Amino acid sequence: MNTSSHHRLNLAILLAALAAIGPFSIDAYLPAFPEISASLSANSLQIQQTLSIYLVTFGLMTLWHGALSDSLGRRRVILSSIAVYALSALGCAFSSSIEMLWMMRALQGLAAGAGMVIGRAIVRDLYEGAEAQRLIAQIAIMFAVAPAIAPMVGGWILHLVDWRAIFFFLALTSALLLFVCWRQLPESLPLEKRRPFAIRPLLESYKSVMCNPAFMALSIGLGLFFGGFFVYVMSATAFIRELLGLGATDFHWLFIPAMIGMMSGSWISGRVSGRWSDRRTLCVAAAAMGAAICLNLVVSGLLPPWRVPAVLPIIGYNLGIAMAIPTVTLRALDMFPQNRGTAASCQAFVQTIINAAIAAFAAPMLWNSRLNLALGMAALGGTGALLIIRQTLRNHK
Repeated sequence: MNTSSHHRLNLAILLAALAAIGPFSIDAYLPAFPEISASLSANSLQIQQTLSIYLVTFGLMTLWHGALSDSLGRRRVILSSIAVYALSALGCAFSSSIEMLWMMRALQGLAAGAGMVIGRAIVRDLYEGAEAQRLIAQIAIMFAVAPAIAPMVGGWILHLVDWRAIFFFLALTSALLLFVCWRQLPESLPLEKRRPFAIRPLLESYKSVMCNPAFMALSIGLGLFFGGFFVYVMSATAFIRELLGLGATDFHWLFIPAMIGMMSGSWISGRVSGRWSDRRTLCVAAAAMGAAICLNLVVSGLLPPWRVPAVLPIIGYNLGIAMAIPTVTLRALDMFPQNRGTAASCQAFVQTIINAAIAAFAAPMLWNSRLNLALGMAALGGTGALLIIRQTLRNHK
């Protein structure tokens, strides 16, 4: 491996670890919902709100991470955010009431999105074209591991200790990541390219980005794409422990298939970058997702809750998501080459608000049956596909 390839791989690993903070913060404590509920004398809706609150603050702060990094530099904002995240994870571990847990989860959300948002800007700072798509695909392959192992790690910790140890684990791993970033994360935005941080120009930048119909179509479409699987993530406790009748250490039945699909799709995306057109890549991704949706409707509507058939559609659906992510992400960011940090923030904000709405409203309405979840996947994924394919076809006219 030459020096350039080695450097790119190291950067991909580091950016994947930074982006993984967000999903790890969601998935790691999912197996512990019943235990947290009993410990803090909270009902299931109040526990679910710890996710919704986290996602809302996560989404709101993503509007500022990119802009702050455009002004202060990528590295400084990432290091500060990881430090805040580690302290808030400790706060979650020491929570003595559901209200305190809500507050600490809100603080976690404010800090957790920096790596995901700024990581996208770092890629575009350093690489162009197919090279950037390959790097994002490499990041996505490694990033796919986080949602798969997080609930398993949480389940094992819960089995050995208790739910508070899950947040101690998050605090420790984020502290280690802070040290590694301090030693190895490069600064990709030189001083001469930084933009002064001023509220009015920033709001004008947000307006120009968020009022761009093409950008919003791609961002909303990608958010709905992922939302088709995210409704399962938010319903994981009900899906695994109630609908499939499995235990607290069996969350791998949902997240391992998700990881297989994400890694396979990301690998395919990396292989075809520079060979396939964006239109072809997105059409193949949409076809994979469509086939998975149809299979899921049949399996969920007609078959008993057998674990293997119940999770097989997740592989195909996530394969399609992972194929689409690099292409859609880069197409959206390239609309604003002078404000990539701000554009990355707006993109992450749109996607996170969609996730927050799914967590607060869609998942609780759908998690009572497998068929309802399959219909939710079909509605979200199908709408997202229509938005993205329609925008892609417009660009080729």
